[in-house]
Amino acid sequence: MTLRVFLIEDNPSIRDLLVGMLEDSTACEVLAVAESQDEALHWLARNGEAWDLVVADLFLSEGSGMEVVKACARRLPHQRVVVLTNYAEAANDRALSQGADAVFDKTGQFEDFLAYASECAADGERRR
Repeated sequence: MTLRVFLIEDNPSIRDLLVGMLEDSTACEVLAVAESQDEALHWLARNGEAWDLVVADLFLSEGSGMEVVKACARRLPHQRVVVLTNYAEAANDRALSQGADAVFDKTGQFEDFLAYASECAADGERRR
């Protein structure tokens, strides 16, 4: 099963890297990307059941990824929300308390993040 990913990242270089890495090294398909909180919330409102994994940066061009995390609070049991940020240590407790399933540092835990995405895809395969 291909894991359906919604990516919220405002840095084009990082966004392109993430899309490439997720699609090349895991069983993931990036369905859509958003650069701002409003863009992300709008997409989620229209596609509530269409995704399996949301990957959100905390600091966006406009707004906060934390608001996106909170908006995902009422999601389906199989849906996961991950925060991928440069400020993982500082944001970890707050992101988890707001509903994130995991928090990863972009610089030091990228491989861990990819392993998590692969695990989510494998879990989806087992549910089939």
